Formats: sequence, C-alpha cells, structure tokens
Amino acid sequence: QVQLVESGGGLVQPGGSLRLSCVASGYTLDYYAIGWFRQAPGKEREDVACITSTDSSTYYSDSVKGRFTISRDNTKNTVYLQMNSLKPEDTAVYYCALGRTAYSGSSLDDYNYWGQGTQVTVSS
Repeated sequence: QVQLVESGGGLVQPGGSLRLSCVASGYTLDYYAIGWFRQAPGKEREDVACITSTDSSTYYSDSVKGRFTISRDNTKNTVYLQMNSLKPEDTAVYYCALGRTAYSGSSLDDYNYWGQGTQVTVSS
C-alpha cells in the first residue's frame, strides 16, 4: 500500500525558510512524477510544484517561482520542497502526491496518492 508522509512544516516569520520532506513507502518513486500542492482555509487545493521521474524536469506555479525549489532523492524515496522568502499568503496545508505517470503535470487529476499534509504558517 502506498503511503506518503510529509514533514517539515511549522510557523515561520515572513522572509524565512522551510524545507518540506515527503517520504514514500510501499512504492518506489523512481518511475513517477511527484507534486506538491497546498490548500489555504476556504480555498481550493492548488498546485505548487512538480518534478518528473525521468529527467527531473520541474514545474512551478507563478506564485512560488523563484522562491521554491522541488527536488527528489530516489535513493531515499524522498521528495523535498525548499521554500525561501516565505510570505503570509504561502500559509496553507502542503500536500505531496504521487503522479499517475512519469510526466504528471500540475493538475490534481494527474495524481492518485496523497499524503496527509503538513501545516505551514507564515506570520510575524
């Protein structure tokens, strides 16, 4: 059974940094894209970043481009999201998800396994 577990969330001041981790068990990440998504209170879940499995090509939403970096370590079955220059509007529950294919894009429908989420709060 596939299980994804996120960690690394917390409370950080504006301008600060956090690194989220997503560890997979029951499945190897080698052949599938991984995505990070977030959901703020009262809002729909939205894409943040994704990374393919073959050449580790990356995609970022416009709201995080230049501030966030997604990476993967297949030897550890782990995907990371480095978040820098955090803003209050980045406050949300962050989820990682396993893509249906090696090249899953930014649509939620492209992903079929989800973690439980980790809370990120950016506030002074």
